[in-house]
Amino acid sequence: MQVKGVIFDMDGLIFDTEQLYYAGAQKAADKFGIPYDKDLYLDLLGISDEEVIKRYHEMFDHKFGKTQVSDFIAASYENTKMMFASGQAVLKPGVMELLAYLQAAKIDWIIASSNQRKVIDELLFRADLSKHFPKIVSCEDVLRAKPDPAIFLAAQAILGTKKAETLVLEDSQNGVLAAFQANIPVIMIPDLLPPDEVLAAKTRAVLPSLHEVKNYLS
Repeated sequence: MQVKGVIFDMDGLIFDTEQLYYAGAQKAADKFGIPYDKDLYLDLLGISDEEVIKRYHEMFDHKFGKTQVSDFIAASYENTKMMFASGQAVLKPGVMELLAYLQAAKIDWIIASSNQRKVIDELLFRADLSKHFPKIVSCEDVLRAKPDPAIFLAAQAILGTKKAETLVLEDSQNGVLAAFQANIPVIMIPDLLPPDEVLAAKTRAVLPSLHEVKNYLS
């Protein structure tokens, strides 16, 4: 395919953050006695913070009360924020090399992340990547989170490319489903959870890292 625009997810694709989010949530859950494990975290992978918060309240309010669940959520975010501040959110392999290739090939790119804009900006700033990602769509810019296609359709509209000439790069199931529903080709670079055959069939390719994306495009 002839690619003229690339849409990047962020968490688990550009930054190795998913393990940090899980660790922050698990530490908070242990503190407040909330039954939590990695399987639950993976079930919520790739959806917006707003939707995660809603799901937590639906699952736990009846047993622990709204206040305790809210305290658990706040502690989760504080734990993660502290890990970000200490520099634990490192770049995934191949990010800079892929950006250099896209720039040389005159292929435009954009971030479309289910995260909040303030978190996106903080992570990019700490990694000295802000200048490399001037175009960003966050969860605040759309009404519905992944797996709804809205965020990728918004990103594609900003790029001004045709769907067939646009490529989404994703690490999560909900991200792949969102791209598939948007009818925009997608490559999956799995982070915590590999795809099953059904999900893999919705992608152009499943690759081990962004290094291979560069090779795929060239």
